[in-house]
Amino acid sequence: MVAQLQRYFLELAYDGTRYHGWQVQPNAMSVQQKLNEALAVLLRQPVETIGAGRTDTGVHAKQLFAHLDVPVIDLPAEAAVEEVSKQNTKGRNSLRLESLNALLPHDIAVKQIIPVHADAHARFDATQRSYEYHMHFDKDPFKQNNSWQVKGELDVEAMNHAAAIIMEYTDFSCFSKSNTQVFTNNCKVVRAQWLRSKDGLVFHISADRFLRNMVRAIVGTCMMVGRHEIEPEGIRSIIESKNRSNAGTSVPACGLYLTEVRYPYL
Repeated sequence: MVAQLQRYFLELAYDGTRYHGWQVQPNAMSVQQKLNEALAVLLRQPVETIGAGRTDTGVHAKQLFAHLDVPVIDLPAEAAVEEVSKQNTKGRNSLRLESLNALLPHDIAVKQIIPVHADAHARFDATQRSYEYHMHFDKDPFKQNNSWQVKGELDVEAMNHAAAIIMEYTDFSCFSKSNTQVFTNNCKVVRAQWLRSKDGLVFHISADRFLRNMVRAIVGTCMMVGRHEIEPEGIRSIIESKNRSNAGTSVPACGLYLTEVRYPYL
């Protein structure tokens, strides 16, 4: 029998409360670990996935993509792709949506299994990523791990003024976690906006890439503006300083969601 490799993108969603982030950790449970384990059982062989990026401990994802390669037996490449496209129903390929979800914990779900071209890459091909940060004001036991409870009034207009200023810059060293191994701290932010929700606020931010801890640090700095600890224009000197100690405290992970990852071919 001839085995050919077919690359797939998996679209995932997960509640990150119980996990030490997306990426496999040596001594802690992660989302990627659970996904790899379920895939290994389903495919009867060790599996390694590559994700669109990492999320930190306690951070959630409404959409994250990962890719992997799976052997397709006795099918020409064209037929393999056609067959795999049926997998969400009754496709014969061993990588089936219902079977995979049955092996995953309740707080991790695979939404789609998508056949892609052989050199498609979940991390390097992503052109835009979007996050939301959720906060609420009144105590709510059902939001304990999914939103951050904030006390006191916030000046949302001033926070949006500061958010608009953020989009004028590209070097976000001041919002980056220290000692990260990246080639550049430059990011192109195309959206940064605070919107009122039914019982709180949601911060929306989109960029071509993000630095570690960047969104939570931006939210913490906007909170300084919302509490009138600094003026909105004061965020300019913070960004231009390129010094993390000048920016606001990182807000709790529970309110942060990766919401969208875009690719030119999806």
